[in-house]
Order: sequence, then structure tokens, then C-alpha cells
Amino acid sequence: MSSTGSAGSTSSPDTGPIPISPSAPDPRRWWALVVIAIAQLMVVLDATIVNIALPSAQRDLHMSDGNRQWVITAYTLAFGGLLLLGGRIADLAGRKRTFMTGLVGFAAASALGGAAHTSGLLFMARALQGAFAALLAPSALSLLTTTFTVGKERAKAFGIYGAIAGGGAAIGLIAGGLLTEYLDWRWCLYVNVPIALAALLGAGAFLHDDRRRGERPRLDIRGVILGCGGLVSIVYACSEAEPRGWGDPLVLGLLCGGVALLAAFAWWQSRAPSPLLPLQIVRDRNRSGAFLTMGLAVIAMFGMFLFMTYYLQVVLGYSPVKTGLAFLPVTAAIIVGSTQISARLLNHVPPRALMVPGAVLAAGGLFLLTFLPVEPAYASHVLPAELLVGLGMGLIFMPVMATATAGVAPHDSGVTSATVNTAQQVGGSIGTALLNTIATSTSAAYITAHLKTAAATAAATGGALTPAARDTVVKTGVVHGFHVAIAWGSGIMLLAGLVGGIMVTAGPPKQAGPLGDVEAGAPGTETAEAEERHHMRAYGPEDGPP
Repeated sequence: MSSTGSAGSTSSPDTGPIPISPSAPDPRRWWALVVIAIAQLMVVLDATIVNIALPSAQRDLHMSDGNRQWVITAYTLAFGGLLLLGGRIADLAGRKRTFMTGLVGFAAASALGGAAHTSGLLFMARALQGAFAALLAPSALSLLTTTFTVGKERAKAFGIYGAIAGGGAAIGLIAGGLLTEYLDWRWCLYVNVPIALAALLGAGAFLHDDRRRGERPRLDIRGVILGCGGLVSIVYACSEAEPRGWGDPLVLGLLCGGVALLAAFAWWQSRAPSPLLPLQIVRDRNRSGAFLTMGLAVIAMFGMFLFMTYYLQVVLGYSPVKTGLAFLPVTAAIIVGSTQISARLLNHVPPRALMVPGAVLAAGGLFLLTFLPVEPAYASHVLPAELLVGLGMGLIFMPVMATATAGVAPHDSGVTSATVNTAQQVGGSIGTALLNTIATSTSAAYITAHLKTAAATAAATGGALTPAARDTVVKTGVVHGFHVAIAWGSGIMLLAGLVGGIMVTAGPPKQAGPLGDVEAGAPGTETAEAEERHHMRAYGPEDGPP
């Protein structure tokens, strides 16, 4: 049995004093934030950095049009499907150890992908990147959660993290354009090596080593198979919906199978002795509301990035660099919304007071894009929409992440962080597939109908449909498809605001206990404290927080 020593620590005959809740914050915590931010930026931007480079990689490696999607899908499939496993590994093996392992593996996979001379090797490297990102992302967010525990500093740190989570996709498009045009598409992968090396050195110097000693619960292998299998099946179905359509038997079978596996996973988690995802994490109303709000908002945001990339490059003829730079305003707006608005207000207003206006702003920006003309309209339509969407997402991301991770016992912070990332990743995959399917089917129907009409009109006047007239019909049809899909995205964004407004009922956080709990009486606080006391009784002080 342990005995109480000085305030804020627990003594053990074998291990000596082990700090439990140090009153003084870590003086290196802001440098730790820099390290965490660098790693998270690398993970987020890598989901989009290869988008603009994809045509060059396809030509260089002789990929077919049907197989080129795997450059994107291999990453998102491994990332989204393995996040829960990565989060639980971070809780069991230690956050810092998992974080550094993820950095090394991500750098190695990036180097392998950059050097790939066959499409198969590139696909494998991208899958490995996703697998190591599934280790890296939840450990990064859980390190942030346990490093910043004081109200104002926690809000500021989550504001920066939220800006990265929201703006990283746009930064990836910018970086991809610059690297592809001025260097080579391979540098979109090679660039991760020096970034990961810098983060690795910083992690060794500034992050706490929280490796746990003594007896630990075993990994829930059955939960890993059911949960990861279900997520992989759903993400794969969404990726295949783009080329095959949502009514394809394979897509429907994968979706049904994924839902069945996740249902079995939920049943097993209520009975497993050491569950992969403790159900009290998702039973909390505020936390589950934050997860749903994140997933719905990302569906709409990723759809906008996809359609604006095609609109700027295909319809308007922008170069890769010009396309990337055209996304700069949305990145700046997300940063302003997260760090200058959300971070300053979160300690004074309830989280939903930021989420709901943010969703309305973002939905308004998306709705503006439903009036895009075929002619260049960046200043009149694209720029105002980007600013509205960016500010809105900045207001959403930061309170969502702070709410989702508030009041969580340290030994569950990794899997909670993984669930936030899973909502974001699965939302992005579903959004890309769902909205792209809507856009392409609508465009095809429009183009087919209007080409027949134009050809009949030309034949009636004794002429033939000219290439210029055909090109005009095609471009108009493509933009019409964007209008319909983005209108759906605007509606989904409003639904995200509705979910946040109804489900997230927590009050404003305040400077509270060392775990960064929300104010007394807010949902989740007592649960987390009880969990931690239970954890200390079950596993001993060696497994306490660092």
C-alpha cells in the first residue's frame, strides 16, 4: 500500500514519490505545445498534400484512373480504421513512447513513399503512413490534454490545436501546390522526414515520459478486431462509393457489415474486462455531442476543399501553386477563429455558444458557393465563402475538442483523443465520398440532357454542335453538380450546429482542478474523478498520471 507524502504526490516503497497532481505547471509546456502542434500538422496536412500532386504521380508511375484513388484512400483507410487501437496503445504503453514511435514510423513510411517507383509500393507506403498516424494523432491530443490543465492556458492551447486541425487540410493543398510545381511530387512525401525529425528531437526534450510500471490491463484483442474491422469496412465502403456508386452490392455489403461489426463491438465493450473504448466515454451527453458535431462539420468542410480544388484547376484553369494559394484565406480565417475568438471566449461562455454560431457562419459560406458561375468569380464568391467557412470552423473545432477531452481520467485520455480523431477522419471520408457522388451524378445527368438539347438545336438550324459549345455545356454541368453537392454540405453543417446546440449542455469551463475539469456540477467531472480513484485502487500508484 502507498502512503501519502508531500502535497500532490504519492509514495511507494518500490518507486518513491510519484507526482499525482502537481500544483505548479510544467515550465516547458509551451515548447511541448510546439512539438505537439508540429506533429499534428504533419498528420492533418498529409491527408490533402498529395491531392494536387496526384496527376503528376499518376503520370510518373503509370497508374490507371481506377487505381489512382488509392493514393488517398490507403492513407485514410488505415488512419480511420486504426485510430481506436492507437489511442488505447497510447494509454497502455505511454503517451510519449507512442508519440515518438509514431513519428519514427511516419517518417520512414514517408521516405518509402517518396522513393516509390511502382504504384503498389506507393499505396503500401501511404497505408503505413496512415497506420503510424493512427498512433501519432491520439497520443498528441492526449499529451495536450494532460499537459495543459489550467483554464485560460488550456483554452489557448486548444485554440492553437483547433486551428491546426481545421487549417491543416488547406495548408496541405498550399504546400502540395508549391512542392509539385517547383520541386517534384515526391517532395510532398519527403517533406515529412525533416518535420518528423524536428518533432522527435523536441519530444525527447520537452515531453513528459509517462511510461507506466507495474501491472497493467491487457489489450482488448476482440475489441480491436470488431472495432477496427467495423471502421475499416465503413471507410472502405465510402471510398468505393465514389467509383462504384452507393447502390453497388459491394458498397452496401461493406456498409452493412461495418455497422454489424460496430454493433457487436458496442455489445462486447459493455462486457470486456479491459475494454478498448470504455462506454462511459461515449455515454456522456456533452462528449458524444462533441463527437457528432465534429463528424458532421468535417463532412461539409472536406466537400468544400474537394470541389474548390476542381473548380479552380479544371474550370478556371489555375496552376497548382495558384490553386494552393487560393486556399490561404480559409486557413487564416480558421486560425483567427480558433486563437483569437474561441480561445478568448471559451472560459466565459458555454461551448455551444461558439459551436452554433460557427456552424451558421460556415453554412452561410457554403451556401454562397451554390451561386458559383462558370466564369472566374474568386473575389465575389470564393473569397467571401472561404472567410465565412474558416471563421465558422475556427469557432467549432476548438470548443469541440476541449469539450470532448474535458473531465477524462488520464488513463483514458488516449482513447478519448482517438475517438475525436476518428470522428474527424471518418467524417472526412464519408463527406468526400457522399458529396462527390452527389456532384458527379448530378453533373452527368445535367450534361447528358443539355448536350442532347444543344445537339438537337444545332441540327435544327442545319449545323453541328461545336467543340466550344460542348465545352461550355460540360463546364456548366460540372459547376451545377458542385452547386447541388455544396447545398447538401450547407445543410449538413446546419445539422452539426443543431446537434451541438441540443446535446452539448456544459457550462463554460473555469480554472479548476489539475485535470482541467469543467466547473463544479458540469457533466463529466465527477465521472472522471471517480474513474481516476478506481484506476488508482485497481492498478496502484505506478499507473497514475505522470
